[in-house]
Amino acid sequence: MLDKIIYFSIKNKFVIGLFTLALVLWGIYSLSRLPIDALPDITNNQVQIITSSPTLAAQEVEKFITYPIEQSVKPIPKIVELRSISRFGLSVVTVVFEEDVDIYWARTQISERLKEAEDVIPPGFGTPEMAPISTGLGEIYQYVVFPKPGFEDKYNAMDLRTVQDWIIKPQLIGTKGVAEVNTLGGMLKQYEIAVQPDKLRSMNTTIIEILEALEHNNENTGGAYIDKKPNAYFIRGIGMVNGIDDIRKIVVKNQNGIPILVRDVATVQFGSSIRYGATTKDGKGEAVSGMVMMLKGANSAEVVGLVKEKMEQIRKSLPEGVDVEPFLDRTKLVKNAIGTVQTNLLEGALIVVFILILLLGNLRAGLVVASVIPLSLLFAVSLMQLFGVSGNLMSLGAIDFGLIVDGAVIIVEAIVHRLQTMPTGKLNAHEMDGVVKKEAHKLMSSAAFGQLIILISVPSDFGVDRHRGQDVQTHGADRFLRHFGGLHSFTDLRSDDVSLVFEQKNGAYPEHFRPNHRLLLSDLCAAFGRRIENERLGRRHCRGVFCRFYAGFQQFGRRVHPHIGRGRHCHARHYPAGQFDVARNRGDHESRANVEGKISRN
Repeated sequence: MLDKIIYFSIKNKFVIGLFTLALVLWGIYSLSRLPIDALPDITNNQVQIITSSPTLAAQEVEKFITYPIEQSVKPIPKIVELRSISRFGLSVVTVVFEEDVDIYWARTQISERLKEAEDVIPPGFGTPEMAPISTGLGEIYQYVVFPKPGFEDKYNAMDLRTVQDWIIKPQLIGTKGVAEVNTLGGMLKQYEIAVQPDKLRSMNTTIIEILEALEHNNENTGGAYIDKKPNAYFIRGIGMVNGIDDIRKIVVKNQNGIPILVRDVATVQFGSSIRYGATTKDGKGEAVSGMVMMLKGANSAEVVGLVKEKMEQIRKSLPEGVDVEPFLDRTKLVKNAIGTVQTNLLEGALIVVFILILLLGNLRAGLVVASVIPLSLLFAVSLMQLFGVSGNLMSLGAIDFGLIVDGAVIIVEAIVHRLQTMPTGKLNAHEMDGVVKKEAHKLMSSAAFGQLIILISVPSDFGVDRHRGQDVQTHGADRFLRHFGGLHSFTDLRSDDVSLVFEQKNGAYPEHFRPNHRLLLSDLCAAFGRRIENERLGRRHCRGVFCRFYAGFQQFGRRVHPHIGRGRHCHARHYPAGQFDVARNRGDHESRANVEGKISRN
């Protein structure tokens, strides 16, 4: 079969040229559509069920919430792992499915089973909800909402939180690829009714009566309609509360014909929910930050671009004196990763091309072999885009150019050597095709066998199970596609390229090894020959080289991924409960010190 491919390639050079051009165009198109990210997402296929119950301790959360949920979701098929966390007021149940399970099918199954759990959980103990479809790498964009200079006294932490929750967040939620927008810091605005016990007792009123009055006096009612032809008038009763004044005027009860209002027994004011954290900016007081979470499987670069466009529109709708500024952008991390990949690819390709030309002793032969590199990469990128494999450090950053050109080196070197040792000095196109066909036929099986050995080693990457192997499997998939593309390139294209490159109009003999190249090879052969003849000296030399390289290897650091900083620094501190004000003031002071330090250094 390989021989037939060789014969077809030599006889149909124009057709092979069209195939090569199509491969290049397909690869460039796929490269423009390939999802690019910094690192592969190794999060397993999971669904989280979160239940909030502020009144229950950890033991009660486990008993009344976590256990019923676990029992209800256990019958769902294709579950790999089921784990849970029960803390004070919080229950988190994580259901891990097999990797081939569709995440939306899994969420549908869990949603059906949660109906059973809700019937078992006692009323008032919380309602189970599923977490958004995002992963550990879904944090792609963070921003801070703060007052502009001169408006610090106009907007407090509660006003900034209101702007975030009611202006910014609703617009970001509808962006393509955004799964959720989380809010950090600020004060969640609430309408607070502070009951005064003395007035309550003097008015002979209870808290239950106040709660019932608030519930019954905060709703609209609807009736039928009055037919006044040709018009119809619908009947409605407007009773919704629109502000603090409406709450103050709600009637609690009538006592001896005198209405008792809420303002008579309580103070109505703005309040906030219990705070568990705060956000400060540059040591200038509190601000509010937002975190955009990306949908699982989305293209981070595309989603960040859409979020930036949406933020420009949101700025126009903000109140006067309020501004938004991003402080964490996944684009920075992706650019650093892509820059690392580009540097590695360029340097590696140049080194391989230089070594090929040096050892082959022929510029045209070296370039023919080196052309396998871009063709195999374009082939791999095309299939990566077709099968949904993202481009990242693991899939693109560890490309072994030497193994890719291994088969092409064998074939091209054999052909060049044969041309240089032939007795005649002139070859026409037909004779050149015959030489290429003969030499390629001799070594094609050996070259292909070497490439197949490399391909056989790749499936071992897919043997690592679950999320521990997803990082390695991403690299293995791309490595398999690259070597498969390299096998196709040197089998189908290199023989044709050699025949074209060395074909001369006047039948001129192809260039020989240059004298300096022959001298270099002769020196190398002589040096190795002396080492082989002196066995003891050769062994000593080998041991010395091995020890030197081993000692140098021990000095290297070891890590799976190269260091790619985001250009940002994050400092996190944990304080005991009850020290919220101390923690906020400490963070504000450290932020101010960092900003002043940066200004002095610049």
